[in-house]
Amino acid sequence: MAWTNYQKFLAGMMVVTGSINTLCTKWADKLESKGSDGNVREFEHPFLQAAAMFLGEMLCLLTFKIIYRVTIKRDTPPMLVQGNQNFNPFILMPAAMFDLVATSIMYVGLTLTYASSFQMCRGSVIIFVAMLSMTFLSRVIVKREWTGIGCVIVGLLVVGATDAVFQDGQSKGRNSIITGDLLIIVAQVVTACQMVYEERYVSGLNIPPLQAVGWEGVFGFSVLSCLLVVFYWIPAPPHFGHNARNTVEDAVDGLVQIGNNPFLLAAVLGTVVSIAFFNFAGISVTKEMSATTRMVLDSVRTFVIWMFSLGLRWQAFHWPHLIGFAVLILGTALYNGLITIPSCRRRETLAPVVDTAADSGDETA
Repeated sequence: MAWTNYQKFLAGMMVVTGSINTLCTKWADKLESKGSDGNVREFEHPFLQAAAMFLGEMLCLLTFKIIYRVTIKRDTPPMLVQGNQNFNPFILMPAAMFDLVATSIMYVGLTLTYASSFQMCRGSVIIFVAMLSMTFLSRVIVKREWTGIGCVIVGLLVVGATDAVFQDGQSKGRNSIITGDLLIIVAQVVTACQMVYEERYVSGLNIPPLQAVGWEGVFGFSVLSCLLVVFYWIPAPPHFGHNARNTVEDAVDGLVQIGNNPFLLAAVLGTVVSIAFFNFAGISVTKEMSATTRMVLDSVRTFVIWMFSLGLRWQAFHWPHLIGFAVLILGTALYNGLITIPSCRRRETLAPVVDTAADSGDETA
């Protein structure tokens, strides 16, 4: 069935704003600015950037409240505000904590590796969602999905091996890049926990997704703001903590750097605004089309980020990356049923098919 103009608009918004979000975050990591101690250095404040992301998610709640108040008297309010309003917001607290941990780890990893590798490694979430779904949701993973998971694993190995073998003369060494890739994959385990929790305890409450994302942003921003105070006093381990105090996070130093460089300010604001629009577009794509379509568009976003990284010379072109990207896309397509294997199709007709694509639609990506 052909897409409507509105669906095309949503798809384009999701790809564009999602790409802008990752690229703005990496751009901020590469910018230099004078810190609180007067020295000029790169902006390496992953926890402060995570707080900015949660601030963007909070904008989703503000948007929801405005739409709800304006349309509350209508007989048929917009789909974005339809749902249950009689729920305890703290049911979303565990999901917000999973999101906080995953986002913080991913942003630390992003400071150590390439933006394209960051996005490719995020595809590993399919593996962990499937594993946890089997354990906690009693899901049955069919042969086609196992084949897709195998392709994703192979693609990740190709991407990781390429990052380890090829060096671009970057300031960060091979060990840093490998560590960054591994941290991003570890973060996907936590993200999978968030998805499974939301499906088991939140989805049945019929909470409007935009409101759910907003509340998770409120909880995440509140807790992370307190942690920033704690991190200000904790010494950083080796190879981390490149700030004025050499601590886990120096939020004051980060804010001073943002104030001293207008381009850095633009990058951080781009992260905040783009994550809000990306969440809105992602939720709308899931409602208007499907979670499978959302996963495919997320793969397109990976390609866009990779191309921009090459064009901006943030990394050099290595042909194994292309193979890894292609295998990852193949695995995602197999897992979500866009490509079927004849033998697998015959098996699936004999057993109930469980759509696990919805598990992979992270509302706070």
